[in-house]
Amino acid sequence: MTIDVVIIENFEPEAGLSDPATCVYRLPEPLTGRLVQETAAQQLLDTDWSLPAWPVFGVQSDVRQALAQAVAAGRPVVLATLHTHDGAAPLGEGAQILFDGGAVAGFLSGGCVEGDVAIHAQTVLSDGAPRWLIYGRGGPPDIQLLCGSRIEVLLERIAPDDEAAGRLLALTDARRPALWLSDGRAHACLAEGEDGAGLTPTLSAALQRAAEKPSVSGATPEALFRRHTPRRRLVVVGGDPITLAVAKLAFEAGFETALVRPKGPSVPPPLPGVRYFRGKPGEAFAALGMDAFTAVAIATHDIDIDHAALCAVLPSEAGYVGALGSRRRLPERIARLQTSGLTETDIAKLHAPIGLSIGARSPWEVAVSVVAEVIQAFKAQDAARTWPAAA
Repeated sequence: MTIDVVIIENFEPEAGLSDPATCVYRLPEPLTGRLVQETAAQQLLDTDWSLPAWPVFGVQSDVRQALAQAVAAGRPVVLATLHTHDGAAPLGEGAQILFDGGAVAGFLSGGCVEGDVAIHAQTVLSDGAPRWLIYGRGGPPDIQLLCGSRIEVLLERIAPDDEAAGRLLALTDARRPALWLSDGRAHACLAEGEDGAGLTPTLSAALQRAAEKPSVSGATPEALFRRHTPRRRLVVVGGDPITLAVAKLAFEAGFETALVRPKGPSVPPPLPGVRYFRGKPGEAFAALGMDAFTAVAIATHDIDIDHAALCAVLPSEAGYVGALGSRRRLPERIARLQTSGLTETDIAKLHAPIGLSIGARSPWEVAVSVVAEVIQAFKAQDAARTWPAAA
């Protein structure tokens, strides 16, 4: 790998980077937009790639944000995807980890293989050649999985100007599902409805496999597919402690989260990362855009506001709708929805009372039951879904 190095005076370090030994610099005008490394490629490879003792990098499993940051900064990365397993696998097919120099995002297994994968990733970044790795049965004898399983992983180098990576990020921003296809050297990214014209034979075979297999990821002998859905979103309607706990837990669990409190205070809730709406629920739903990857949890303790919110969201494409309330009053709620003109199909989407039955009482217990039920609903949808054929 070679990197063109431009020597000029008065480098300005990119925001957030303070170590001069590894700092990426942005050239001042008129060379805005070009990034150069302070030294040549060897210094990038000499970066410490050992993993930290506490794997906080794996708490969030979606690596697309880390990919977007690397692309914006002009840095190549190495992406590792677990595409096949035999036996137990903690994160299952589709688990990914991304290496951006010494930075890491995502996780593959239970910590058994990540250190070895990091070593291979450094080599992939250097020579650009993909690696198809096997761990467990049939893999290196000194790296065995305690569960006795076998997992297969592809490592591939992705350049910052890779068209497929750019397409993946664009579809992510547009909240559209995407399909990543790769044989380790050639990459492609398709949106739903696209026929894959122009794909190589190996990628075409992977596309066909995606249309047949209801899984997040899978592989042929020469290529893999990896489905990406828009980031899951949870919209919580209400303003009591339960609402706050649900919104906070959902955000920590990786959901894009919004809180709707009709006629609420002008000051937003003390929940970093959570969007806040003070208007009517229907107005908030319209502003956000309800899609199959959005869940709505209604918990206002106001029968009329709850009803208006349900009338607005149940006919939408929202993938999950739940409402807090007693089971005893559920028939009354359903009858009112029928009187308001909602169809049986609309009403069948309602989860009420909301949340898994775990005997929850406190706000955090209710939050756990709600977020768990939302995750369960989305996982069930994923498990039954193959990549749709082109229209």
